Amino acid sequence: MKKEKVELIVAYLDELFPEAHCELLHSNELELLIAVVLSAQTTDQSVNKITPSLFSKYKTVEDYANAALEDLQNDIRSIGLYRNKAKSIKGLANEIMTRFDGEVPSTKEELETLPGVGRKTANVVGAEAFNIPGIAVDTHVERIAKRLGFAKKEDSVLVVENKLMKAIAKERWIKTHHQFIFFGRYFCKATNPNCNQCKLYDICKESKRKKRRELKN
Repeated sequence: MKKEKVELIVAYLDELFPEAHCELLHSNELELLIAVVLSAQTTDQSVNKITPSLFSKYKTVEDYANAALEDLQNDIRSIGLYRNKAKSIKGLANEIMTRFDGEVPSTKEELETLPGVGRKTANVVGAEAFNIPGIAVDTHVERIAKRLGFAKKEDSVLVVENKLMKAIAKERWIKTHHQFIFFGRYFCKATNPNCNQCKLYDICKESKRKKRRELKN
């Protein structure tokens, strides 16, 4: 990825989404961690529908750790994979109590040792709660990275993350991560992306695929 191309993309993202941010509702590190765990394979919008009542009922790590698993499942039943997520939340709460003195750990390495917390979740929590530079690769980030040529179609999530971190200045990782999500969520969607309005159309792999399809027809 040439520096000029990266600068063009970053400038356009700044133009479109200068205030891109985490859309999961939360007011502290624990709420953020719970919300991100809940967001796996589920939209932020769906998570935000249930977290106000959830966070009102469970205010501390101890509340989650001491909750009956069945009650926790019922509280999050409306989102996907609720049984596994309830088990993870109760498990991570117990781990935080016993291993981290009741405080959400502040390093990505420690976060990844918690039940239900993978690299993406650790990156999000690390960046949003503790300002640790990182690029969490979700479906939006992966799609945009591959369409814009940061990564290849066959690249794994980890490879995509590493390529993005190599191409983009470290001081921009957190901001660009949010901008990629906004771009993928609201502009360059998985289906029917706004190609006709996009200033990056000429450098996008999606445009090349569209042109090939048009030539075949």
